[in-house]
Amino acid sequence: MRRCLALDLKDDADLIARYEAWHRPGAAPEPVIRSIREAGVLEMEIWRVQDRLFMVIEAGPDFSPQAKAAADMASRDVRAWERLMSAFQKPLPGSASDEKWRDMRRIFALSEQP
Repeated sequence: MRRCLALDLKDDADLIARYEAWHRPGAAPEPVIRSIREAGVLEMEIWRVQDRLFMVIEAGPDFSPQAKAAADMASRDVRAWERLMSAFQKPLPGSASDEKWRDMRRIFALSEQP
């Protein structure tokens, strides 16, 4: 299963640099990385252009976004990470007040073209 999500960062060069630093190899807290893997995420990448982020998640067949969200809410470490990241992030235009990462909808696949 592949999921693609989007989120914006606050448009501040210092904050963006700090956000990127938190995402360098070994910088994210180990319990956060473990929670991602335990949820069935096989690979996760975050891409950035200016203040826009794009996350690609490759997950196994047992991955459940709802179960991952519930596990995150139950984890003190993940909640602390999310609070920290909120200092750098801002919702996409049109997002609900409690929405962070927003699911994207695929509109093109080369494999489906004649």
